[in-house]
Amino acid sequence: MSNEIASASPAGIGPAEAVPHAMSGAAQGGRLQVATGVRNMQQLIQLRWIAVVGQVVTILMVHYGLGIHLPLHQMLVVLACLAAFNAASQMRWHSPHMVTNGELFLVLLVDVGMLTAQLYLSGGASNPFVFLFLLQVVLGAMLLETWSTWTLCGVAMACFVGLALFAQPLVLPLAPERGLGSPYILGLFICFVLIASLMVVFVARINRNIRRRDARLADLRQRAAEEEHIVRMGLLASGAAHELGTPLATLSVILGDWRRMAPFDSNPELLGEVSEMQAQVQRCKSIVSGILLSAGEARGESSERTSVVEFVDEVVADWRDSRQPRSFTYDNHFGHDLPIVSDSAIQQMIHNVLDNALEASPHWLMFELARHADEMVLTCTDAGPGFAAPMLAQFGKPYQSSKGRAGGGLGLFLVVNVARTLGGRVEARNKTEGGAIVTITLPLASVVLEEMLDEEEVDEIE
Repeated sequence: MSNEIASASPAGIGPAEAVPHAMSGAAQGGRLQVATGVRNMQQLIQLRWIAVVGQVVTILMVHYGLGIHLPLHQMLVVLACLAAFNAASQMRWHSPHMVTNGELFLVLLVDVGMLTAQLYLSGGASNPFVFLFLLQVVLGAMLLETWSTWTLCGVAMACFVGLALFAQPLVLPLAPERGLGSPYILGLFICFVLIASLMVVFVARINRNIRRRDARLADLRQRAAEEEHIVRMGLLASGAAHELGTPLATLSVILGDWRRMAPFDSNPELLGEVSEMQAQVQRCKSIVSGILLSAGEARGESSERTSVVEFVDEVVADWRDSRQPRSFTYDNHFGHDLPIVSDSAIQQMIHNVLDNALEASPHWLMFELARHADEMVLTCTDAGPGFAAPMLAQFGKPYQSSKGRAGGGLGLFLVVNVARTLGGRVEARNKTEGGAIVTITLPLASVVLEEMLDEEEVDEIE
């Protein structure tokens, strides 16, 4: 069997970041936009530091190495201004803030302005490094809105024209026959290498940020579709439960009348069958009441105060009594008990996991309750054939069933969505010796009464 592990958890939220209430898709989408904008801004800051160092090296090499006179003082002042601006940007964007299109447009305009100032002091349009304007335009095309990109492109072209008209040309012998021995050809080659290298590195990084954001947004859209599916299923179940209430009540009245009728009262065998029918009708009414409670009441309303151990013990005992498995092992290693309010959603989640395991492994299964730090861990182990590789790859998706039934595969889908709503996660894997393990991890903060958690924190401090 494969040891591949399938996991389903809140998008973008790790175990340590799990929260009691699921964050809305719009809020998570906003967080993704912020994170992507900050990463792109940090890429520009890093590129600007490279530009500062590169300009220092280039200015000193040209002035002292090639003997070409440059206004060092003015050029170093421009560099100092660029470094100061970049340091302020780094402080501003050290912590997450929403990066707007206007802010990105402004910093790219500053870059274009600083490059124009340096070129004006070092030959204007005759400086081979004038093609660095193209790098700023490419970055703008990737990061800015359409109008901002065209505006930046127009500003760069205007700066080029201004340099050609007003800057003092740099006296450089072309000497194309010398190849790279010509200072101008060498400058063009260095400029080409810089533009090509920086575009490969930084454009690839920015593209990766954008692809990561798009992938996460696609996950959020998929999650929203799944949650909408859950809502529709809940409405359908609630409507069916309401419709079933009247015929079940009618059946209960008729069976009660039958018990008092002479043919049944005098026949123990018929009376026993009527009693069994009454018990099954009562069970159906209890199931319908549970559906209505889950669909129509908020979590925690009309519920009873209990504890983690007591609640799980009762849920498991109820499941064992109703299913009568051949061999079932239940281990409780939770330790120090904590108070909670009984939750029908968690109860149904446990029943679904156990039902799936029982269908796969009718001869033996095991269920465990444990506590790991601030998390409650529920583990179900069976001795069945395990999960097929396609099912593990699509774990937690609806209609992924190995039973071949139309509309099947909703049990684990509901389990994953309940756990995700509580800020938890569900993992599934196959055992090498055969069978499968499904692990549900829920943060205690989402199920335990808050006042009890506060008391535990005080005890730990004392």
